[in-house]
Amino acid sequence: MSHTWDEGPEPNLKDISALGWVIAILRAIPIAIVVFGGLAVLLLIRLLERPIFGQDRPVTPFLTQAVCRTALILMGIRYRTLGSPMKHTGAIVANHSSWLDIFTLNAAQRVYFVSKSEVAGWLGIGWLARATGTVFIKRDPREAKAQKETFEYRLKHNHRLLFFPEGTSTDGLRVLPFKTTLFAAFFAPELHDDMYIQPVTVNFYAPHGADPRFYGWWGDMDFGTHLIHTLAKFRQGRVDVIYHPERKVSDFPSRKAIAAALETDVRAAHLSQQA
Repeated sequence: MSHTWDEGPEPNLKDISALGWVIAILRAIPIAIVVFGGLAVLLLIRLLERPIFGQDRPVTPFLTQAVCRTALILMGIRYRTLGSPMKHTGAIVANHSSWLDIFTLNAAQRVYFVSKSEVAGWLGIGWLARATGTVFIKRDPREAKAQKETFEYRLKHNHRLLFFPEGTSTDGLRVLPFKTTLFAAFFAPELHDDMYIQPVTVNFYAPHGADPRFYGWWGDMDFGTHLIHTLAKFRQGRVDVIYHPERKVSDFPSRKAIAAALETDVRAAHLSQQA
């Protein structure tokens, strides 16, 4: 599976030992049961939730959060949150390292991801994304009007939308420049005055002795290979989710201005600044 960011050699992952395969299998089985079992329960609940509440989801986001928290525990990856998720209506932006962000950010807060349209067709991941209410968009200025209408509709139903302005996953050791296209939708008159955006920094710390980029996923990395190597590591690392003060859209003159401010906030607490 190819990703748009590709800089430098990929980590030289060691061959998985016999013990590593045993560990990976012992983790994979309960994780699969939790994830796909949770998905089955979620779909059953949606059969009742949707006709009664429509786009509102008063129950299923709690299930998604519980599944992601449990999956991280089963993986052995420790996570903690710093700061407080905002209470305002609005969106969340975060840096993007890998598929693990889906579990980490869902575990920390009940959110709905905004993802590029190609993800909908990815085997397994696309299915899970659709079931959990992901918003699929095309990163195209010509789609700005349709995106604005979609965002407005979801926000009116109290959905906290989370997107990755970098537009791609990375090695986890850097924050790429934020793309500004998506921010244009939030400057529409219907959203501008009451809209807040909260920046979030996600820091992955590799297992002791592993390549610092261990949890990153980019270039031509294969999802299955990356997943197995992650599960096979006996002693896992950890991840920190850092919530920064939210920014009000109306305080900024343009999408480029707010994107720059949010990028600065995310960078300020990123591990690349702590080296």
